[in-house]
Amino acid sequence: MTAAFFLMAIMGCGEGDASCQQVRLLETRYESQAACSAATEAAVARFVDIDYPVVVAQCLAGGSSASVKASDVKLPPAQATALFPR
Repeated sequence: MTAAFFLMAIMGCGEGDASCQQVRLLETRYESQAACSAATEAAVARFVDIDYPVVVAQCLAGGSSASVKASDVKLPPAQATALFPR
């Protein structure tokens, strides 16, 4: 059974193996995991003001909760992080 909709959680991640923290849950509902995933890069770019070293987006099936460990986050190339200094 597939989820009826997906939401996007914006997660702030620190260093080490600590879990990332959900800092925003966007209200936009996506009809598929693929549609949500396609929108993650643009969503993260809007939240450069969040006070974490790394900000990521995670698509969630309606009603589920976000859970990401910092060590599981794929960091962008060094050039990309230079565009958004902290």
